[in-house]
Amino acid sequence: MTTLTKSSKFIEYMKIHLISLKQDLDPLDKSDNEILFIQGQIRATEHLLSVATDIMNDDLQGKGY
Repeated sequence: MTTLTKSSKFIEYMKIHLISLKQDLDPLDKSDNEILFIQGQIRATEHLLSVATDIMNDDLQGKGY
C-alpha cells in the first residue's frame, strides 16, 4: 500500500475537483454567465494542478512561475 504525502493528497483532491467542475459544465439549466464562470474555474484549477505537479517533480522550468 502506497502512503501519500500531504502534498500528493492535495494534488489528488485537485484532480477530483477538476473532474467535478467539468461535470458541472452540463449546460442544462445554466446561463451563459454560469458556464463562463465554471470554465474560468476549470482553467484556474488546471493551471494550479500543473504548477503543483511541476513542483512535485522538481520541474522548475515549468509554467512561468
